[in-house]
Amino acid sequence: MRIIISGCPIAKKRPRFVRRGNGVITYNPQETEEGKWLLMAKGQVDRVLQGPVRMECYFIFERPKSHFGTGRNSGEIKASAPEHHIQKPDIDNLVKFVKDCLNGVAYRDDCQIIRSLSEKMWGSEQRTVVEVEEI
Repeated sequence: MRIIISGCPIAKKRPRFVRRGNGVITYNPQETEEGKWLLMAKGQVDRVLQGPVRMECYFIFERPKSHFGTGRNSGEIKASAPEHHIQKPDIDNLVKFVKDCLNGVAYRDDCQIIRSLSEKMWGSEQRTVVEVEEI
């Protein structure tokens, strides 16, 4: 099954803690982002996989304007622009967000994932592409 989510890929954030009286409350600062992402993904998921799962995640980011030339070379990528996306967000946080969102939707639990491949790259349109297959 192939899931394509338009927009900037989202990385998992750490839980936050707030002191209330004598106790501490933990909350997830990404509940709305997860909900929106999941809403887009649910329409593309045909069933919940039960066995071992292979997952491939591709995170495509748009190049910033600074990677392109100016004037006559406005559509050309500069020679000094990096070939690979080697900046934040970290790939493991991107994958964690995807795995957590698809938990219980594309597969019962993320412990079913026995093979995983992930890649960050530059592209013309920002999106997240996830391929999930039962082995």
